[in-house]
Amino acid sequence: MIDTAIPQIAQELKLAQGQVAATVNLLDDGASVPFIARYRKENTASLDEVAITSIRDRLSQIRELRDRRHAILESLEKRGLLTEELRLAILTAETMTTLEDIYLPYRPKRRTRATIAKEKGLEPLALHLWGQENFDVRQAAAEYVDSTTGTINGVANVPDALNGARDIISEWVSEDKVARREIRRLFWSQGTFSSSVVSGKREEAAKYRDYFEWEEPVRKVPSHRALAMLRGEKESMLSVHISPPAVQAVAVLQEIFITGNTEASQEVRQAVQDRYKPLLEASMETEVRKEARIRAEDAAITVFADNLRELLLAPALGQKNVLALDPGFRSGCKLVCLDRQGRLLHNDTVYPHTGARGEREAGDKIVDLCRLYSVEAIAVGNGTAGRETEAFLRTLELDSDITVVMVNESGASVYSASKVARNEFPDYDLTVRGAVSIGRRLMDPLAELVKIDPKSIGVGQYQHDVDQKALKDRLDDVVGSCVNNVGVELNTASSELLSYVSGLGPKLANAIVEYRNENGPFATRESLKKVPRLGPKVFEQAAGFLRIREGKNPLDASAVHPESYKVVQAIAKDLGQPLDQVVGNASISTQIDPNRYVTDKVGLPTLHDIIEELARPGRDPRQEFEPFSFADGINKMSDLTVGIKLPGIITNVTAFGAFVDVGVHQDGLVHISNLTNKYVTNPADEVKVQQQVWVTVLEIDLERKRIGLSMKG
Repeated sequence: MIDTAIPQIAQELKLAQGQVAATVNLLDDGASVPFIARYRKENTASLDEVAITSIRDRLSQIRELRDRRHAILESLEKRGLLTEELRLAILTAETMTTLEDIYLPYRPKRRTRATIAKEKGLEPLALHLWGQENFDVRQAAAEYVDSTTGTINGVANVPDALNGARDIISEWVSEDKVARREIRRLFWSQGTFSSSVVSGKREEAAKYRDYFEWEEPVRKVPSHRALAMLRGEKESMLSVHISPPAVQAVAVLQEIFITGNTEASQEVRQAVQDRYKPLLEASMETEVRKEARIRAEDAAITVFADNLRELLLAPALGQKNVLALDPGFRSGCKLVCLDRQGRLLHNDTVYPHTGARGEREAGDKIVDLCRLYSVEAIAVGNGTAGRETEAFLRTLELDSDITVVMVNESGASVYSASKVARNEFPDYDLTVRGAVSIGRRLMDPLAELVKIDPKSIGVGQYQHDVDQKALKDRLDDVVGSCVNNVGVELNTASSELLSYVSGLGPKLANAIVEYRNENGPFATRESLKKVPRLGPKVFEQAAGFLRIREGKNPLDASAVHPESYKVVQAIAKDLGQPLDQVVGNASISTQIDPNRYVTDKVGLPTLHDIIEELARPGRDPRQEFEPFSFADGINKMSDLTVGIKLPGIITNVTAFGAFVDVGVHQDGLVHISNLTNKYVTNPADEVKVQQQVWVTVLEIDLERKRIGLSMKG
């Protein structure tokens, strides 16, 4: 089966068959997408993660189609319904929709009006009418009238016989693959996605008022509007329908099935007209609605995944001594001090917003702690009292080298109540754990955010309305890609971070941490093989993405895979340099001729990667950290005025625009029409989560807590 799938995938994705075949073989052998993209470039002709993921996903679809095809064939064969013509049609069906259309007439079904008519013996009459020859329809129907009326199978009269025959014909029409194909096409080309408010729910459904009387072409409805209407329907606030013009649909069916102008033709025409809506339209609406939801969900998941990638790859401050504050007014600000490895050294609570005395005591304590723990940066959560706490900190006589940074604390409360947090800090309450999370996010967003369910981070749209498995799979792909792209410090990484490393997973990640706790830091990558159940295959998948800085082998701190160490040793020998002088020496890269080291296993793509890595071993691909400050004196919505220009940070990108934090505890919306002076169809092409921008305030609605912004020049 895979042999036939490979050319199909290659054609669809416009790739060489050899590339697809090699990728499929590696995937089937258990290789991860990041591993294939980074360390098997010779096999795939340097396919990137996007292409490899596309091959993986399409292969899965083809295999799912294959499994369904076999199940259908087996079912038909068991029931004695399989003909050679039907077998060929099933084997050549290229999509799941086509396959299901072929199988539909043969599926075991519940008792319908058509099956009841067949039980009355009316199928021959239906076949006679279906032929549409010239004959006396009523006389033909009279032959099926049962004189013993009142019995279960009795046909009382001629109209009863004709009604039953039309029921059978209607079912044939609704199950005909050509009819379904044409009506499906009509749904997508001419169908409308419409919604209306449920009777008596107008006040209760106020948040859906934009959709009380809404209609637009199904082919054009954007993801966020489709999901909003479907959510309203799920909450019993809206009534939603998808359908093309009924007159047009019936005309299409008559074009297909009406072959004459006889009395029988009129019966077929009536069958089409009377039963189109309850049968074929209802069936097609269910199918198209499902497909429309899948498309809308896929678009929403893509938005979420793109935003999550930007958030995870946000610049990291790096290993610094950090004082972190989870702000509050009357309850105080929870304070923690962390060392450069993120370990908790001290925790306390200060009350800078409870009067002059509280402010003075809080200021003295923070200054003393900064000196005691050699604090290099202060992280302030951006929630309640965040701006006020930041303003207070800037009044203190702190060392000029200390950077004060507002940190997005979205999801910190989820982490603080999680099992992960309880395991990390069993002796501390939620407030301490939340403050620690804020401080660690500043140091390394990726390492801290992997501990939180991505859905809780709040960078998507309608994430709770989409297929949760599809969402989880896509987000897991993103997290894994980011983690492996950045690399993981083996001796300090949490089990949550390690679990996303290629080839590992939660069980082996925990085993690594347990081994590290019992035996001390890993001295080399090779010593990973001592971890129970971590075999050669897992080591091959994971080793290149793990870093050991200041270890025995300088290559262990780089992205050079252990399988290529001999190549680097040969390079060092030819250069007449010790290995530790080669690793990290950018000047020698020009002295290396990669062609000299090509083997049957190591080609030029890998050699170029090795040479680049030798120049900058373990390079972090994330951008350099740049401190950001909100506008002074703008701390709440009432401080805003229309026309004012402010610095902000993009917190979320959606299909309809971008949300920007301007420091007033309520994100403003830059509608897609105000992102730029040029026409935009996809906001993600223009802006990214965590991007620092300048915005102009267009509108302030204090009652509804809405802020309209513009990024136009």
